[in-house]
Amino acid sequence: MAHAKTFTELAISSAAFKDGAPIPVQFTCDGADESPPLAWSEAPGNTASFALICEDPDAPGGTFIHWVLYDIPPMTHALPQGVPKGPTVSMLGGAKQGRTSFKNAIGYGGPCPPKGRAHHYHFILHALDTALGLEPGATHGTVVAAMRGHELARGEIVGTYARKG
Repeated sequence: MAHAKTFTELAISSAAFKDGAPIPVQFTCDGADESPPLAWSEAPGNTASFALICEDPDAPGGTFIHWVLYDIPPMTHALPQGVPKGPTVSMLGGAKQGRTSFKNAIGYGGPCPPKGRAHHYHFILHALDTALGLEPGATHGTVVAAMRGHELARGEIVGTYARKG
């Protein structure tokens, strides 16, 4: 009989927005489209890497992936505002970025919903007991599959964004 793993809860926050609150325009396609700053609590001692995924489950065509960042070194406890969009992020110890739903672009793509009601953007941080070792530019599905069975802890912050009609 399989036992459900219990995860340690990581406290994740942003200096740019509070959990459940609107994401400022500069972090969206209507602004500079920069990634927001994020910080998190101490992870379990056996954490070997972090992975961060930002997704919008409210998108009309199903969950839309806005950011896939993986192999973040275990001593990292924050991401600065405006992480460069390249496949490898040297300022984050060689962390790698995967493809988003924005025509498979690499790196953060900010909220850009159709005009109308607010969408919810889930920034989910995973503490893993291994480095994924995937090439830069991996897809969301590949990263999620590689994380399976390696998650030690998880934290989530949700921001909202709406474009006026």
